[in-house]
Amino acid sequence: MEGQETHILARYATIAVDIATRIVRGEYREGQKVFGRSTLAGKYSVSPETIRRALTLLQETGIVGVVPGVGVVVQSQKAAEAFLTEYGHRKVLRGMQEKLHGLLKEREIIDQEIEKLMNELLDYTLKMAGNLQRVEEIRVSPTSALVGKTLAEAEFRTKTGATVLSVYRGGEEILSPQADTVIYSGDVLILITPPELKEKVYGLVNNIPQAGGGEHP
Repeated sequence: MEGQETHILARYATIAVDIATRIVRGEYREGQKVFGRSTLAGKYSVSPETIRRALTLLQETGIVGVVPGVGVVVQSQKAAEAFLTEYGHRKVLRGMQEKLHGLLKEREIIDQEIEKLMNELLDYTLKMAGNLQRVEEIRVSPTSALVGKTLAEAEFRTKTGATVLSVYRGGEEILSPQADTVIYSGDVLILITPPELKEKVYGLVNNIPQAGGGEHP
């Protein structure tokens, strides 16, 4: 199976590295015979085929050679050093690649979570936008039908759903005006109203038909 093959390859490479390390340390000297395949197979607890692959790798890199009638003999300590250096570089590179791959996967997951949350936030904001009320300032024109009427008589809440927060008059602000507060020409009414009812409020204050599209005074 593919998974088993990968495991064997990893194991024989590890054995090759171990033998090369022993050569560099001087445990196996140049010209010295390395243990036979069966002995090495028993030493590393692997199959003869795995040992064969490990020795083939060492032979291809010039570290060992096969001498007929003798067996596997160490050829070059420098080749073993070069092999270990290259293996070390590859191991570091592989580790960095694996770490980068893991981080990229994590970032992908985080990006997906961020996108999901942003979409949810956008949807929620759009849904709430229709329910949010805004503060509007409307100046009462001299021709307004509300001039001389009280806030109760104007019926803001009943007719538009708006609430008068304050009345700005002559440089002074009447906060939380009472129902009997009279509306005068030039008053600036500070109201809170749903956005979709803004036109209706302007129409009530300054006699603008609801279907009209002109500029607000």
